[in-house]
Amino acid sequence: MRGPKPAVTGFSRRLRTNSTDAEMNLWKHLRARQNGGHKFVRQAPVGPYFCDFVCRERKLVIEVDGGQHANSQRDKTRDQYLIMNGYRVLRFWNNDVLGNIEGVLSTISSVLRRAAEPLTPTLSP
Repeated sequence: MRGPKPAVTGFSRRLRTNSTDAEMNLWKHLRARQNGGHKFVRQAPVGPYFCDFVCRERKLVIEVDGGQHANSQRDKTRDQYLIMNGYRVLRFWNNDVLGNIEGVLSTISSVLRRAAEPLTPTLSP
């Protein structure tokens, strides 16, 4: 049956309530279609994972990470799953979001523009 699942919705709400300062800072710039009219949701489930931010129309996942994520095998496994399901994954460090939000937003905008471009088929000679 389709529709919201109470357990998933409750978990997402708890994650949103406990957002980091960096996540809140980025959310201020992504919410309400502020980035090129693209809709983002936060703490959204994608398969078995909850992603910090997701633009479903462009299949873009954005993760904001602290130092505990450096060289994380768990994050690599998660990224592989997302990529195998057609998502692009961007990861930013907390200090980048807090100290260089313009650069972070520029990177996101660039990826969103590229995602909007039609794929050009390559022809073999």
